[in-house]
Amino acid sequence: MMEIDGSQGEGGGQILRSALALSMCTGQAFKLTRIRAGRAKPGLMRQHLTCVNAAAEISGAQVDGAELNSQSLQFTPGVVRAGSYAFNVASAGSCTLVFQTIWPALMLAAGESRVQLKGGTHNPMAPPFHFLERSYAPLLRRLGAPVQLALQRHGFYPAGGGEFEAVIGGASETLMPFDLNERGGLLEQYADCLAPALPSSIARRELNKLGAMMGWQPEQLRNAGVRQNEGPGNALLGTLVHEHVTEVFTEFGEKGVTAEAVATQLARDMRKYKLSQGALGPHLADQWALPLALAVHLRQQPASYSCTELTPHALSNFEVIQHFLPVSIRTEPLGNAHQVLLTPA
Repeated sequence: MMEIDGSQGEGGGQILRSALALSMCTGQAFKLTRIRAGRAKPGLMRQHLTCVNAAAEISGAQVDGAELNSQSLQFTPGVVRAGSYAFNVASAGSCTLVFQTIWPALMLAAGESRVQLKGGTHNPMAPPFHFLERSYAPLLRRLGAPVQLALQRHGFYPAGGGEFEAVIGGASETLMPFDLNERGGLLEQYADCLAPALPSSIARRELNKLGAMMGWQPEQLRNAGVRQNEGPGNALLGTLVHEHVTEVFTEFGEKGVTAEAVATQLARDMRKYKLSQGALGPHLADQWALPLALAVHLRQQPASYSCTELTPHALSNFEVIQHFLPVSIRTEPLGNAHQVLLTPA
């Protein structure tokens, strides 16, 4: 049984999620110790426990240590079964992270799967639904993995209550790795402001400030239609659509932070991306590595991508991937960016 130290690298929940995903994809059992040791509250939180239980359900796994606050987990997967599933974080914990945990395994399963997820859809420290829909899912489709996403209800911290559905097609025979080293020409750029159950002036101020900083026209600034009972919550999203990749940047409003400060930080993040030659931003660079590594392994073909930066989160993820797959992941400087190269080992 493979043993993994959960305190390695950035010591967060990504190590657990990637280990679960890759265990199901490869059939390799693992024991994870010192779970989330790098966090203020170590061990399994509710959303992490939902990831474990979801992985166990779709793969018929034997699990030991699946309890709240547990710092050790043993996971032995069975056969992943395509089908209809429903998972509820039962808090504002991110259901998008739960989905990303089971997505690779269902992607490789024979047949179509339909998954209903409930919890937080727009959370700090997790990919918002719109990031999955606009940035991540299109790359999976290009990889040869069909998927459709439909948001039914937004869910913000601390209330949660969000919901979305995913339909995943089996792709074990169609996955094909590809290089993504250039973002291509800029086709479109715009902002959405989600601010349910908050004064309308907040969205207006955020959009006005962002538009002024980015030099955008009024038609590029969208006050998104969100039902008031989906709040309170506030997320300002900036979307940059390029020929080969779409990036979504998100800044969350919170008490004590002005609307102008929220917009200013989002503008800084987008400007930083625009100044780099990397194709993928820091979050997409992290999350793209796992499905691409699976394709590289299955087809025994190398692939590469460029990114604006390599976070500790990404580097920890690379280490976990190489524990499970005979794939080498190397990084090289590329001007003011980085290149990530994946080759069959």
